[in-house]
Amino acid sequence: MAIIEAKGLAYAYPGRTNHSIKDLSITIERGEFVILTGPSGCGKTTLCRCFNGLIPHFYDGKLEGDLTVAGLNVPEHSISELASRVGLVFQNPENQLFALSVEKDVAFGLENLGMPREEIRKRVDWALKMTGIEDLRDRAPHELSGGQQQRVAIACVLAMQPDVMVLDEPTSFLDPLGAQRIFEVINELNKKLGITVILVEHRLDLASKYADHVIIMDKGEIILDGEPRKIFDSEEARLIGVGVPKVTRLYQFLKERGVLLGRVPVASEEASHLLREVLVRDRG
Repeated sequence: MAIIEAKGLAYAYPGRTNHSIKDLSITIERGEFVILTGPSGCGKTTLCRCFNGLIPHFYDGKLEGDLTVAGLNVPEHSISELASRVGLVFQNPENQLFALSVEKDVAFGLENLGMPREEIRKRVDWALKMTGIEDLRDRAPHELSGGQQQRVAIACVLAMQPDVMVLDEPTSFLDPLGAQRIFEVINELNKKLGITVILVEHRLDLASKYADHVIIMDKGEIILDGEPRKIFDSEEARLIGVGVPKVTRLYQFLKERGVLLGRVPVASEEASHLLREVLVRDRG
């Protein structure tokens, strides 16, 4: 069942004649883990702003086409209505953390909705537990590491219990280990809670193994859209300049030399297993 449907979507920021996204049509199914990627300036962030209603309700400019998110027609519903369905985690967590404690930051959105105190407490406790930061509830966000701050930002969104979570390059300020831990948290939320995840990301080596849907954009358009193995193995992905996972490039290198791994790997553990199978087969 589709949770996001866009048909002929196009948008130009105020004062600009060129469209940031143009004639864009996609379908995202409920519960999918989607990676949205492409070269810098290709329109990824603009598209994400459409999903949660910042476009057209906050940013001026002309939005054309049809966009439905979680059953709501985006142009016809306010940002506050859409915020309960779509949560956005920013690239830099400091942009959305401002309270004196983690607990207060996580509770902020719920308080704005006027929820009963007992329900707020229940949701805050649950969100902190799901993101593994219960021990940080009384800490000031500015005292935390980048990875901890990003978990707090995710908990803030999670407490709203959205249908869709959009994360705009959430690991760009983190080292590979910190990034891996954030991806694990996001994957757990996707699998355990069924939240639809849209992850804008360039670190495909780390993130690809979690995805079941990949969308590649270029110059405001969707160039490739489909299953990760098929997308990453395509020549078009390489020509666009997307950072195809190294293990997929290894598969292509071996294939050109007559070594067949059986399927296209998207994670190092998978590639290692396939290579061992080939070595055992050849020895036999």
